[in-house]
Amino acid sequence: MNYIQAEIITIGDEILIGQIVDTNSAFMGQLLNLNGISIKQITSVSDNREHILKALEEAKTRADIILITGGLGPTKDDITKKTMCEYFNTTMRFDETAYQDVVNLFATYGRDVTPINRLQAEVPAICEVIRNKNGTAPGMWFDVDGKVYISMPGVPFEMTAMMKEQVIPKLKARFDFPSIFHKTVLTQGIGESTLSELISDWEDSLAADNIKLAYLPSPGMVRLRLSTKGKEAAPLIAAVERKIEELKLIIPEYIYGYEVFGEEKETLEQMVGKLLKAKNKTVSTAESCTGGYISHLLTKVPGSSAYYIGSVISYAYEIKESELGVPHEVIEKHGAVSQPVVEQMAKAIREKYKTDYSVSASGIAGPDGGTDEKPVGTVWIAVATPDKVISQKFLFGNNRERNIQKTANAALNMLKKELEDDGSVVQ
Repeated sequence: MNYIQAEIITIGDEILIGQIVDTNSAFMGQLLNLNGISIKQITSVSDNREHILKALEEAKTRADIILITGGLGPTKDDITKKTMCEYFNTTMRFDETAYQDVVNLFATYGRDVTPINRLQAEVPAICEVIRNKNGTAPGMWFDVDGKVYISMPGVPFEMTAMMKEQVIPKLKARFDFPSIFHKTVLTQGIGESTLSELISDWEDSLAADNIKLAYLPSPGMVRLRLSTKGKEAAPLIAAVERKIEELKLIIPEYIYGYEVFGEEKETLEQMVGKLLKAKNKTVSTAESCTGGYISHLLTKVPGSSAYYIGSVISYAYEIKESELGVPHEVIEKHGAVSQPVVEQMAKAIREKYKTDYSVSASGIAGPDGGTDEKPVGTVWIAVATPDKVISQKFLFGNNRERNIQKTANAALNMLKKELEDDGSVVQ
């Protein structure tokens, strides 16, 4: 089955030199995908006539829909309109509707339209204007030789309004799109290569249901995205859900959540917060190598004051001893990065702040401080519950920032599992 393909072209030197981040492509890619439109390629080009013309010519060989953003401002460096005129061998015309939108916009600021902004109402003669209620540059729709070209401003909030309110409805009226479904399985505590070995046979079985799998690794976790497309949504969803049920039997201990493409993503800290709030439980933290990052993640969640009590950042040995009661001789014997120390930290902070649960972490984040016995990336994490203390050793690698992120994610996942095993009644 041949599916409609789209390509995105972003125009602007500011993108190429890294002065701004191209959020437009990410937004368009997601919105198009949710509406059954597959993205073939994303290209960024400079504010250069030859580059733009070449990008347009190449895009039409790959895609049915070409979406262009940027280069529609009133200044001399914005050349997209003139270049589109050249590409389609047409001239400019003055569009009264586009001009009235500019007049109305300036009126809201109590200003008259300047001559340079009046030029914004000039558009290529063969295009259909896409009105811009949020800026001065109208969008342009070209339907030529079976291909649709859509040129929009690069200002994100102007482009997003056009896409949602005008472009998507027009595309759906112009083309017949399939259904596309993505669901992502969130895993933690296992590396990408080990995970791929464990689920190799299951992964091979996906082809029978026309499901593709993508591995999306990040510090401390791997996301598995299952994707499929077809005429109707219901069979696609059913097939993906069936394969996920099979996966849950293979790696149940590593799965901590799911994401459906287009829906709001729930972070690990949000999942933990939801469990704490539902069970009416509280938590505290005692951190060393993470320097407060676990607390930061917990308190990012709105309403976290209902369950998060506080923390001790015991970076120095003296603080572990004075604030958390870790005996000096235990640190001397086992070292600060050890099971006895991290378990005492967890027990002490729970008792100190009178919380139901606590989390502690002590490790060698790097890049220095490692030994043959305890290399950089060695981390101990403990979780104290109302009736026990559990702890686990991790070896995360030699990147300091990633080690901190991995430690925090592992700690939150350990806490999540204990909360899920807690038999208390959900409020």
